[in-house]
Amino acid sequence: MVKGLLHAPWVRQAILDEVQQGHTSTEKAEKLALRYGNEIASDYTYTAIRFLEVVLSWFWNKIYDGIKVGHIQQVQAIAPGHEVIYVPCHRSHIDYLLLSYLLFRNGLTPPHIAAGINLNMPVIGGLLRRGGAFFMRRTFKGNALYAAVFNEYLHTLFTKGFPVEYFVEGGRSRTGRMLRPKPGMLAITLRSYLRSSRTPIVFVPVYIGYERVLEGRTYLGELRGASKKKESIFDIFKVIGALKQRFGQVAVNFGEPIRLSAFLDETHPGWRVPPSSPGERPAWLHGATQRLGERVAQRINAAAAINPANLVALALLSTGRQALDEHALARVLDLFLALLHKVPYSPYVTVPEGDGRAMIEHARALGLVAEQRDALGRILYLDEANAVLMTYYRNNILHIFALPALLASFFQSSSRMNREQIVRFVRALYPFLQAELFIRWQLDELDAVIDQWLAAFTDQGLLTLDGDTYVRAAPSSRQFVLLTLLARGITQTLQRFYMAIALLLDHGQHELTAEQLEALCTTMAQRLSILHGLNAPEFFDKTLFRHFIETLLEVGVVFKDAQGRLGYQGRLGELAEGAAKRVLSAEVRLSIRQVALQRDHDIEPEPPTGVGENSKL
Repeated sequence: MVKGLLHAPWVRQAILDEVQQGHTSTEKAEKLALRYGNEIASDYTYTAIRFLEVVLSWFWNKIYDGIKVGHIQQVQAIAPGHEVIYVPCHRSHIDYLLLSYLLFRNGLTPPHIAAGINLNMPVIGGLLRRGGAFFMRRTFKGNALYAAVFNEYLHTLFTKGFPVEYFVEGGRSRTGRMLRPKPGMLAITLRSYLRSSRTPIVFVPVYIGYERVLEGRTYLGELRGASKKKESIFDIFKVIGALKQRFGQVAVNFGEPIRLSAFLDETHPGWRVPPSSPGERPAWLHGATQRLGERVAQRINAAAAINPANLVALALLSTGRQALDEHALARVLDLFLALLHKVPYSPYVTVPEGDGRAMIEHARALGLVAEQRDALGRILYLDEANAVLMTYYRNNILHIFALPALLASFFQSSSRMNREQIVRFVRALYPFLQAELFIRWQLDELDAVIDQWLAAFTDQGLLTLDGDTYVRAAPSSRQFVLLTLLARGITQTLQRFYMAIALLLDHGQHELTAEQLEALCTTMAQRLSILHGLNAPEFFDKTLFRHFIETLLEVGVVFKDAQGRLGYQGRLGELAEGAAKRVLSAEVRLSIRQVALQRDHDIEPEPPTGVGENSKL
């Protein structure tokens, strides 16, 4: 197969280009292309697959309490007659092994897996290659011959019907969020399909959820500011030594498939028209790749496997001191479960069994929460290390609670709001939440979903309905405190949005480039994080600010001049302040404005008090 790549027209042309540019002779260029092919290609063997099955069967039952699998029947039904491309989220090194193992045990062919070249190590690299891994360099830049060989190798896999797996995020998520998809592999897939669309391609999104991820302590160091370690498969074996630890269960949910031809018919109806010259890239290809990446990310998130660690993290991190007494925490968890059952995020999401008390005990057994006893009972809290680590598990499901948290936040400063006001403010903020968290609902679905959540709030007593106006419970009530805790799940995201706009407005029209605004936002977020004691490293993640700025440009709120400097609509300040008053406290808004307006001075804004916020629970 590798030798056959050298005869493909694109590879022959790349070899010819190398020779014509005077880099080498034809013979040497062919040898180099052959070396690239052998470096890339997998060497799939059944004996290696069976060996890995035996080893991994022991591993999953020794380290983890087994694997939960959801919705695999649809994959078994769709696989015959299709080129299947598995696109899982990437949380751990063992994602590679886990998916292949599950597919093999369920009668499906293990896929050829795109792996980073850093994993092609002695012994380990050979075993992975025989298990289906093919290796790719981090960048193809400046090496047209390597790019041609790699593209042709993937095209061969696709056209011959071999299942393939790759991670659209590019690398492992250190924050627990779905990372913004990288365009590389998706673009290669699209170009291959345009060359030959005889075998229909279907993408199968896969959500992999861990109650405790193996690399958790490594991620903790990186989240605290340690330099990123070079990825190595040996990280796994360091963790295996701690067999006394409990890692809970692993959940793998298969999401709603994406048929590539149907996607292209929907987004680019003229895609079947052949290009005017061979090898030409259609003008729409870049946009299609971006939209496909977003669709994949949304479908992965729509198959989330919610577990007790996620919900306990969401509850405790929404309190002022990451602590609640046992009865209060159980009530918060029961509320979350009731809302999840009342308004299911998607048919592919799975929800844990049991009640709030059972989830507390489960999290305790995993060592994720600490406790303190007194005469009145138990207080559950997060110690310093787990307070940071639990942001990872909260972020796994933040997209599911983003919309209800946004609705709850409206009633922190307003006691009454009618439906028309609620819908207007949600529609203004939702595009930015959707872009950052890859939420599944489109704008034309939003009004109906808002009504479902408001109905759920009234069923739980968090709001009451007076005509067409929703009224919150009294601030002294338990229901109001529950509503407040729900709202805080999204507060830091809204703070970042407000901070970016405040900095842009402070500098004025056409003064900052997107890169300068991104750098300023990161610096200001780090400052506020220290001043307010935020245990959330993603609060100052520069990629989140970059994504927000790009979304501002996409929706037309902000625009670039000829020099690349940012301008904005004249009413941006009025609109931003109006929305911020609804969702952020006066103390937080004041702190952000002070830091933005006097960024060169040592200002120490007073943090929000929040005294006694949880006592009513």
